[in-house]
Amino acid sequence: MNLYSGKLLIVNLTEMSISTEPLRKEWLKEYWGCWGLALRYYWDLVSPEVDPLSPENAIVIMTGPFCGTLVPLTSRFCLVSKSPQTGTVFETNTGGAFGPELKFAGYDGIIIKGRADSPTYLKIEDDQVSLENGEALSGKGIFETENYLKEAIGSSEAKTLAIGPAGENLIVYACVGTETYRQMGRGGAGALFGSKKLKGIVCRGKGGVRVADMPAFIERINHYKETNLLTEDNLWAKTDGTPNLMDEISDMGGHPTRNFTYGMNENIKAINSDAIKAAKLADRACVSCPMACGKFTNINGAEMEGPEYETLCLAGSNCEINDLEQVSRFNRLCDDLGLDTISSGNVVGLAMDLTEKSRHVFGLRFGEPKDYLKIVSEIATLSTQRGKDLAMGSKKLAEKYGAQDLSTEIKGLEFPAYEPRGNYGMGLAYATSERGACHMRAFTMYDEDPFDIEALAHSVVGGQNFNTIKWSMCFCDFWGTMKPEIMADLLTAGLGEEVNTEQLDQAGERIWNLTRLFNLKAGFTSGDDNLPQKIMNQPLEKGPHAGKVFKKEDFENAKAIYYKLRDWDERGIPSQKKLEELGLDTL
Repeated sequence: MNLYSGKLLIVNLTEMSISTEPLRKEWLKEYWGCWGLALRYYWDLVSPEVDPLSPENAIVIMTGPFCGTLVPLTSRFCLVSKSPQTGTVFETNTGGAFGPELKFAGYDGIIIKGRADSPTYLKIEDDQVSLENGEALSGKGIFETENYLKEAIGSSEAKTLAIGPAGENLIVYACVGTETYRQMGRGGAGALFGSKKLKGIVCRGKGGVRVADMPAFIERINHYKETNLLTEDNLWAKTDGTPNLMDEISDMGGHPTRNFTYGMNENIKAINSDAIKAAKLADRACVSCPMACGKFTNINGAEMEGPEYETLCLAGSNCEINDLEQVSRFNRLCDDLGLDTISSGNVVGLAMDLTEKSRHVFGLRFGEPKDYLKIVSEIATLSTQRGKDLAMGSKKLAEKYGAQDLSTEIKGLEFPAYEPRGNYGMGLAYATSERGACHMRAFTMYDEDPFDIEALAHSVVGGQNFNTIKWSMCFCDFWGTMKPEIMADLLTAGLGEEVNTEQLDQAGERIWNLTRLFNLKAGFTSGDDNLPQKIMNQPLEKGPHAGKVFKKEDFENAKAIYYKLRDWDERGIPSQKKLEELGLDTL
């Protein structure tokens, strides 16, 4: 097949069996790849009521059509399942080289079912696939596990997925790591691996990806790379990477500081892009990417790739740790032990707030790095009571100590690093995201008026539809000028058959509505599309939007506009007409 391998790997851990099946070609033009295709497979695999950590749950790992080709910024791949953190269907993705390697081995994706009796890892060498004893890896961090897996397959060029102690201990915000410093972070993918006793996957492939007309395909790639990608709008990712956002978002008044109390960090220079540049050793890129947005740094021996913006803000500003070395050490510990830094920064900031307000003393205080670093391993290993408390995540931690007025989460997923009281569109995007609070579904921080509810509702719907198809192609977000026209043109050249923008636009909307159907069947309602008390009741402090709240009546108005634009009723249920239009009425 052009652009696709045409085959999925099926792994049943209960039976310790491995098989393959042909790709469902009839689904490709409706769901395309990555998020969309993984979601469609997942829909048929489980009941929406499934316990995420049970053997009955499944994991779908999927690549995109351009993965493994020379199309820039398309090496990403995704995981779709039901989140142990939120109970919703969720997608999480990452870059690096595992996705292309899986494609080179001859597989578009992997479906993982059941649960092994003991720690296990999956070994893929082209058509030689086996399940191996992983007992020796129990309790090991991701860094050591990756090295072990590469030695086990006999190649330093092999690519890996792995979990650390946090995943083994079923921490609900545990991540899956790849290539040391890249993660499938949001939603608890690491806990899903842990629940199946799957310690990791190692892959080595020697094949390639076929396209319809290689000269024409290369010509289109080079054209868009020069005229659209390597332009002023995108080159910030190459020169600065995500730390570029530090000063920018703080100046806009949307930078969460001191457990989402302030909208700006007055001491940001200690952890901003200039601080990262001063510590930078080298740039690092994913496969087929000219941007090399990863900044490899060393601060007094704390050597790593990053930290990225989300970590700098949430583990830095949000905890008032304005010390790049300490934030880097926190980040590195999370990467090795297997914890999502966004959720970790949130939950530690909440514990600091609880301590300082004398709600419960955790020994964690804003600006103090000692216990801030100790708590990471306590969470991952469940070795102390405070570690066990923080391992529950912000929602359950707040419920336990009556602190719902201090926490910032939606559906159990902690907020990313953009303050909704400084931009109402972000609040609406968080509330209506299928996986809980998420900035990767719609991003309105640069919209003209941050408080124009009607315009922002249109922007959120449009952003969600577009990003859904963008993630289904697995284009990186840092190709910020990507358009459906470019995707359609590249698909046409690669597949050798005409693809138009209308197909892609409708696919984005179809995939988004299918996530909605799953969550409705899982028991979620319009009432779950909500904002936390803090955002609605507590005025933001400091910055250009000081004094702002996102009042409940304003939010409900925004949500009503959003539902109408989606053709959903007041309960958030898609109309029959919309389902028929998208071909979802039979589901």
